[in-house]
Amino acid sequence: MSTQSSPILSVLTEDLLIRVNEKLVQDSDRKIWRLICKEFHRVDSITRKTLRVLHVEFLPTLLKNYTNLHTLDLSVCPCIEDGTITLLLHRVDHSMWARNLKFLNLRRANGLKFAGLEMLVGACKGLESLDVSYCCGFGDREAAAISGCGGLKELRMDKCLGVSDVGLAKIVVGCGRLVRLSLKWCMEISDLGVELLCKKCLELKFLDVSYLKVTSDSLRSIAALPKLEDLAMVGCPLVNVVGLQFLENGCPLLQKIDVSRCDCVSSSGLSALIRGHNGLLQIDARYTISEFSANFVECMQELKNLNAIIIDGARVSDTVFQTISYKCRSLIEIGLSKCTGVTNMGIMQLVSGCVNLKTINLTCCRSITDAAISAIADSCRNLLCLKLESCNMITEKSLKQLGSHCTLLEELDLTDCFGINDRGLERLSRCSRLLCLKLGLCTNISDTGLFYIASNCSQLHELDLYRCMGIGDDGLAALSSGCKKLRKLNLSYCIEVTDKGMESLGYLEELSDLELRGLDKITGVGLTALVIRCKRLAYLDLKHCGKVDDTGFWALAYHSRNLRQVLNRDIESGLVSIEVLFFHV
Repeated sequence: MSTQSSPILSVLTEDLLIRVNEKLVQDSDRKIWRLICKEFHRVDSITRKTLRVLHVEFLPTLLKNYTNLHTLDLSVCPCIEDGTITLLLHRVDHSMWARNLKFLNLRRANGLKFAGLEMLVGACKGLESLDVSYCCGFGDREAAAISGCGGLKELRMDKCLGVSDVGLAKIVVGCGRLVRLSLKWCMEISDLGVELLCKKCLELKFLDVSYLKVTSDSLRSIAALPKLEDLAMVGCPLVNVVGLQFLENGCPLLQKIDVSRCDCVSSSGLSALIRGHNGLLQIDARYTISEFSANFVECMQELKNLNAIIIDGARVSDTVFQTISYKCRSLIEIGLSKCTGVTNMGIMQLVSGCVNLKTINLTCCRSITDAAISAIADSCRNLLCLKLESCNMITEKSLKQLGSHCTLLEELDLTDCFGINDRGLERLSRCSRLLCLKLGLCTNISDTGLFYIASNCSQLHELDLYRCMGIGDDGLAALSSGCKKLRKLNLSYCIEVTDKGMESLGYLEELSDLELRGLDKITGVGLTALVIRCKRLAYLDLKHCGKVDDTGFWALAYHSRNLRQVLNRDIESGLVSIEVLFFHV
């Protein structure tokens, strides 16, 4: 960092510098900015509102420099414990950071207990949002500490396995202003806790009780919430049609409901819900209803504002699609994964009326052919996401239509679509806004097809080439040149890839998640070339890469400071590092 500012900076006021700094959106740009000179670093320090910390040893210095934070994310800094909080709060020059904090993420902070949490809550007087999900050791004492956040509006406690009705009672009494609450997988919470929650927290707009052992009595309590808009109750096996009938006459503002994997919920229960809430915007009933009853189809005609319906695993018919097409013209998302009865004609009927669809999931709808995809491409010109995994009858003709009409497409899943070839990828490459492309098990594509994608899809963030045997070093060279923003890449069992390909991947500076399983031609030399440049690598799969030796792992440990997980085992030779290796460097 320069010790003196350039003379030209003397004419720039702090206000102007702040305005320039606010224009920097990318983290890499902000990093370069604060390294230019001390003044730029100071401006960055006073304007930064969000901080995500990877290494606990840097935390004291960072919090000393950034005292105006609104959001602090410690979810990837798992070594937080009571002693860490004591250190941060009992240094006068470090305690300022807590004063303005509004949002705190402590996911997976399993080392933090009651004493540290109580100190933290006491210091962050203005805290409005707290996430302690996956703190599996949290119990009622920790819940009591959280209850000290009187101004808390949002609380996520997913998988806090020790929290019971007693702990929940303390929270709802102390945090009566809660607007959003997630209790997913808090297995000790019962109908009693939910009942007290619904009496005390009348401002709730979002509630998640997924995977709890609650019964329909809880839905009787929830129905009394006057402002509830979004209810998630995934995997609640004791909730049945009676519970949904309670909701029929309650929750007047309800807009979204998720009853996925609720085994005792039927189409008649959903019909009752719809009758009382014809203003519903989203219904998620995946793997819940086996077949649509005539009554349910009739009720759906009232859902004129519905914009998303997910019915994965259900038996459907062309009549259902016809009803949706005529009556639900506001639909922007439909999920039909593993549905039986999905035909070309049904899809054609659907998209003829629902021309605003942006997300369509047809995973494992094996009767679908190019005719259906052509209809989708022709009608849904604003399509953003299309999932076609295991739709084996589609060919390059489908990709030609998508490339011609759906140029806004951002996500496409073609996993196990073996009718896709290089010529199809050439046509698809016209979708230059693609962010995510999955081509796993597409055995008829090669480096040539990958070259087309790399040449035109420069925005690509995620690419899956699992078991694409025709992909080799030349394809990776094209990829590293054209897709500089790639963050996630799966090359597992692309057996033609060698160290030369690893060297090419080193130029993907944004790469954070890489799967190389089964690449028996790469060695420690290739891994070293990769990790020297890929500084952001966080997840790496090296299982069955038998030729990668200790030199590669030494380079990995030395250069990959952000690495969080390595999967590695050579089953044949037994030479290996560790099945799951965590680095805290």
